[in-house]
Amino acid sequence: MTDDRQERIRRRAHAIWEQAGRPDGAHQQHWDQAAAEIDGGESGPKAKTARPKEPARPKEPAAGKVTSSKTARPRKG
Repeated sequence: MTDDRQERIRRRAHAIWEQAGRPDGAHQQHWDQAAAEIDGGESGPKAKTARPKEPARPKEPAAGKVTSSKTARPRKG
């Protein structure tokens, strides 16, 4: 194994590990997946990688609810 190839695999395996949430005990799967990607092929099971989380969207107000932060005043009448 060339030093350059091994370094590329090491960096990719580290990125896969971080994307997966830094789990313990999955280093061999991450290394194998990285090696397969670097070599341009697929060998063995791929470790599940986590996608970056999207920012939380504000919840929609329920139908008929007042969304104003002002206190309601009684009507004069």
